[in-house]
Amino acid sequence: MLALTVIVLGSILLALFYGISIYNSLVQIKHNVGAAWSNIDVLLKQRHDELPKLVETCRQYKEFEQATLERVTEARNRVQQARESHDLPALGLAEGVLRAGLGQLFAVVEAYPELKANEHFSQLLQRVSALEDAIADRRELYNDSVNINNVRVEQFPDSIVAGMYKFRKAQFLRFADSEKSDVDFKTLFGAMSEPH
Repeated sequence: MLALTVIVLGSILLALFYGISIYNSLVQIKHNVGAAWSNIDVLLKQRHDELPKLVETCRQYKEFEQATLERVTEARNRVQQARESHDLPALGLAEGVLRAGLGQLFAVVEAYPELKANEHFSQLLQRVSALEDAIADRRELYNDSVNINNVRVEQFPDSIVAGMYKFRKAQFLRFADSEKSDVDFKTLFGAMSEPH
């Protein structure tokens, strides 16, 4: 009888510790998703702050295509709204529109050699390019974290603990199919570093 009691109590304690281990693991994964999102959020905000400077530098050239600048500004605002509301589907679409607008803006700049030679513009371009690269890297890390979270929330026996404590699947950050490729600033402005 004593042996049976010890076995039953041991089994209960083992199940309890296993459940606690799963719970703690799910908490860690959930926080990893949050931290990965925070990294993207910081970079999006930094780019949000840099783009008006870039647009204003282009705007100083009176004949510069104003419609292109307006599209970039409007897309920037959409990204900001989606970022602030944490609306990942809207953010993905807005990012695609912004990247297309930036690609068009930098294609138009090719017709303005004085602007391309402007040191302030060159510094802004390098800053925005570095931010674009960092956003792409962080988006990949975020989506990896989301995938780990979603697998753990669905797989057995983690799904039991996840359901009991309301752990939920997270959303991936996806860009529109037509806008999946990142803006390649180095290709667009490869000629900038070449001597004229």
